[in-house]
Amino acid sequence: MEVSEEKNAIKNDITDDIRKKVSSFPSMPQAIVKLRELFQKDDVPIKEIEDILRQDPGLSSNILRLANSAHFGVSSKVGSLKKAVMLLGLKRFEQIAVSANMEKSMDKAVEGYNLSPGELWLHSISVATTAEAIAKLLKMPDPNDVFIPALLHDMGKLILGQFVKTESKHIESIVAKGESLVRAEYMVLGTDHAEMGALLLKKWSFPIDIVNSVHWHHDPEYISSTAKRLQDPNMQSDIVYLSNFIFQSNSDNSSDDGKAAGPSSEVLERLGIKLNKYEAIAKKAHTWESNLSDTLSFE
Repeated sequence: MEVSEEKNAIKNDITDDIRKKVSSFPSMPQAIVKLRELFQKDDVPIKEIEDILRQDPGLSSNILRLANSAHFGVSSKVGSLKKAVMLLGLKRFEQIAVSANMEKSMDKAVEGYNLSPGELWLHSISVATTAEAIAKLLKMPDPNDVFIPALLHDMGKLILGQFVKTESKHIESIVAKGESLVRAEYMVLGTDHAEMGALLLKKWSFPIDIVNSVHWHHDPEYISSTAKRLQDPNMQSDIVYLSNFIFQSNSDNSSDDGKAAGPSSEVLERLGIKLNKYEAIAKKAHTWESNLSDTLSFE
């Protein structure tokens, strides 16, 4: 077997192992599945929400805790699920329910990415809050729609972490030559954390627009590994990309010469955001993250 063929065979084996991990990754709790199905209806009785969550006391407790946190807090103390729905509304309540379910996984250390406990959660909630604030600034029809894909955009790191750790020297050597981390992942492992995150959300039956926003959050210009250009890029995908870009490390945002790169000019143009406006948004978002105040607005 030629050396190149042997390398490809090893890469294919690694990719197969990664996809198997997606298949074995825990499913969404039934309470979350039922809630998401229920929220598709036009008229949702609060009692049905309470009945579903009564079956999962732990999730109910986490929902109430997050509802009273700095990220989601309302003006008055939320002491019951009924009050939470009434004060927050269905869309925000759904966001909190999904967040409450994912927080436990995202609050752990993530091997391979050198993320200490809490770092992935902080990054994810910061990107989600910033995405929602940008959507409101741009007067997106339903700015709440960007929150969940922005929150879940890095779920693939939970799957890929151990593989990145095993191949860390090879990946780091490629990044040192000027390639981005996500590109180095693909070159070594035959996939990347964005693609794995999308596969996981597809397994969980999330809508295709959320799956695509996660899949292309590093590269909104393309819709497949064959580099087929998107004819009509989704505004949601562009906002998730931009919000994630704000909070990425310099190494993740490096250009071909290894220097820190700016966001896609095409994305900025599609969203109608000038570079100086983006820089102001990024500065305010980082300030908000440091202070962890209740709300973030760019208006």
